[in-house]
Amino acid sequence: MSREQDRATRYQEGSLTLPGTVMLGTGVMIGAGIFALTGQMAQMTGALFPLAFLAAALIASFSAYSYIKISNTWPSAGGIGMYLHKAYGNRLPTAFNALLMYFSMVIAQSFLARTFGSYTMQLFGGDESGRMVPALGVALIIAAFLINLLGNRMVQGVASVIGVLKIGGILIFGLVGVWVADRVSVEVSSPGEAGTMGSFLGATALGILAFKGFTTITNSGSEVKDPKRNVGRAIVISIAVCVVIYTLVGFAVASNLSLAEIIQTQDYSLAAAARPALGEYAVWFTIALAMMATAGGILASIFAVSRMLAMLTEMKLVPHRHFGMPGSIQKHTLVYTVVLGIILTAFFDLSRIAALGIVFYLIMDIAIHWGVLRYLRKDIKANVWVPTVAILLDLLALGGFVWVKLNTDPFVIGVAVVTMIVIAVAEQIFLTKSGEAAGSDHEESHKHHH
Repeated sequence: MSREQDRATRYQEGSLTLPGTVMLGTGVMIGAGIFALTGQMAQMTGALFPLAFLAAALIASFSAYSYIKISNTWPSAGGIGMYLHKAYGNRLPTAFNALLMYFSMVIAQSFLARTFGSYTMQLFGGDESGRMVPALGVALIIAAFLINLLGNRMVQGVASVIGVLKIGGILIFGLVGVWVADRVSVEVSSPGEAGTMGSFLGATALGILAFKGFTTITNSGSEVKDPKRNVGRAIVISIAVCVVIYTLVGFAVASNLSLAEIIQTQDYSLAAAARPALGEYAVWFTIALAMMATAGGILASIFAVSRMLAMLTEMKLVPHRHFGMPGSIQKHTLVYTVVLGIILTAFFDLSRIAALGIVFYLIMDIAIHWGVLRYLRKDIKANVWVPTVAILLDLLALGGFVWVKLNTDPFVIGVAVVTMIVIAVAEQIFLTKSGEAAGSDHEESHKHHH
């Protein structure tokens, strides 16, 4: 019991209100999704990309069911790590999938950081050298790290202010963009080489990245006031808000830029869409919005990710080294998370970061639903058909995405596969060793008792 108390005291129960939780969720969701993914999705599936956002929302809604059911039964600040543990115990599937989730969240931070850099450089006419975008991204991650060191209330306060400004601003952008567009008809053109259905599923998988922020809400489970009611509500509200905003913005972009222009400006397509519609001031407005949105997203994301790694460390599922650092485990996991994010931001471009993130996330998501079907169904009183449909939809999207990437950028699929093999092997070695150590400790204490 002392272990449970020890874990509970670190987290401030009831410190997040329902609106605060929704802001954290939408903060992560709207940060990456709308600013950087619009152009990439258009590149994959042509002008059907606003529909790909809707398809992604549908998949996210089916996915959310398992998370809501588990977090209603066991609210926890460890979120996904704890869910996997409930399903698979102290075994490799728990550690492997939790680390996939961890990496997909770190990848999301790098994605946000690069997006921040891409938009910011539009104020200076772009980044010819290619060095400024990663440099700005790295600076943003360091700033978010410093704010995170100041604690919960600060994070929630800053994230809420940014959230309100951002959602208001993006709604204005979407409404005005559609209003002034000379053609709200969306031109349909031929998708990429991978075939229509594969391309649409691939774009849908990318769209899921724009909704996966709802898992941030489950990670702050035990810190939400009245979590059994509010975690589920916050998830549903966040997804609904995002559907409205993404659809609006998708149509605003599609009606102000030709498909070729959307693809050409894929890293900053919202700023580009503002230019013909509303002139240079609108571009500045959009860039300011993007900078706020990505900054808020990183802030909330670092907060959630370091939590999860701390939880895995406490569960003895991942090795932990202090490297001589003072402070709690959570402070250390914050440092690891930031260092990893900086490395990714410095060396990977946007579309590759997104590709890694989506592969890791979908595999982890399938593991959660399988855990519900196989082990937790009775405990959490879940229907069979919802997680089953969620698994099938995930597999469809993942299959489409991998197919498109094998045709266009096989390197990134190779990196994903190698990374997963390394994680699995390293975890298996660690779990075997720590199992043997625990066994020998047990024998020692047994001898002493005799």
